[in-house]
Amino acid sequence: MTQDDETAIRTASTSIDDPVQAARALFRELDPPTLAGVLLFCSSRYRLDALAAAITDCTEGLTVIGCTSSGEITPEGIAEGTITAIGFPASHFTLNAMRFEDLDHFDEDEAQCSVRALVAAARETSRALGEQLHRAAIFLVDGLSHREEMLTVTVQDALGEIPLIGGSSGDGLDFKETFVFHDGAFRRDAALVAILSSTRPMKVFRSQHYQPGTVKMVITGADPVGRVVSEINAEPAAAEYARLTGVTVDQLGIGVFSSRPPMVRAGGQYYVRSIQSANADGSLTFYCAIDEGVVLTLGEGRDIVAGLETLFADLDAQVGGIDRIIGFDCVLNKVEVEQHQLTRRVSQMYVEQRVTGFNTYGEQFHALHVNQTFSGLAIGK
Repeated sequence: MTQDDETAIRTASTSIDDPVQAARALFRELDPPTLAGVLLFCSSRYRLDALAAAITDCTEGLTVIGCTSSGEITPEGIAEGTITAIGFPASHFTLNAMRFEDLDHFDEDEAQCSVRALVAAARETSRALGEQLHRAAIFLVDGLSHREEMLTVTVQDALGEIPLIGGSSGDGLDFKETFVFHDGAFRRDAALVAILSSTRPMKVFRSQHYQPGTVKMVITGADPVGRVVSEINAEPAAAEYARLTGVTVDQLGIGVFSSRPPMVRAGGQYYVRSIQSANADGSLTFYCAIDEGVVLTLGEGRDIVAGLETLFADLDAQVGGIDRIIGFDCVLNKVEVEQHQLTRRVSQMYVEQRVTGFNTYGEQFHALHVNQTFSGLAIGK
């Protein structure tokens, strides 16, 4: 457990194979009776039904939320195959959570009413902490649901001034089944919102180490619902993207997708629109909504380490000294760091800056669903 004193945010991680023993070891470090809630991220290698039952046995009604991951950021740095958790001490925090299910039939009006009720409950629950409180909403969603854009817009609107931050759950790079955890179970086709209230200063952030280059392209054929692009510049999508990036179609893969991501300009800023896979029919599947007529620019990487150093210095100043950073780091960032042989350096920076979190299939920031960012919530001491 990483704990400077009894009021510090607590973190723990385990790679014990047996889910029951793993849960017991994890929560033994966190000391559940002293907590307001727990946020956890776990590898999909675990038997999730057994793990869910073990978590419930260890927490006795405590609010526990989380999701499956494509890698974890532990107190010891970047890892895979772990269960990693963050515990919020009840002396300075409250955590109120709710979830949405059956996302294909998501009702925006009902959802807004539910989120507003959650906001009211969070204000009531946190009243004992005092009047001058800070709040942020943590959002976790099934990473294969393809519903993040609609959800984030709806939820952020209902939250009002409370900023939303979160990530899409993963399962390594298998893209088969992803889950969120709430109310004692791992759930597919679901999303959850949790409001964290605290006496501590909190700051949500979004950063990316890509900038737009000079190569542009136009989406000329797409299935927005399936996030599949069939044509770029009126040519088969995979072949044209390969040509623009200087590789052959058979070389397309996660390495190319992570290093030369397409970017879109919106509201005067550029955002990455990450590619998930090149398909046998010559199309490309994206991690985010994409439509015909969209103009994209090939992105180029910047200095990853320098960018993180600047980010952490700014966050430390804004919250008056960092207690903990909850990090949502795109799995393609992890690949890019590995390609540049920077994993050990970046991992050490995460340890030094007290980052705990997971690798995502996408990130949410306010009303935006974004890709290939390192986003999160910085919490002051």
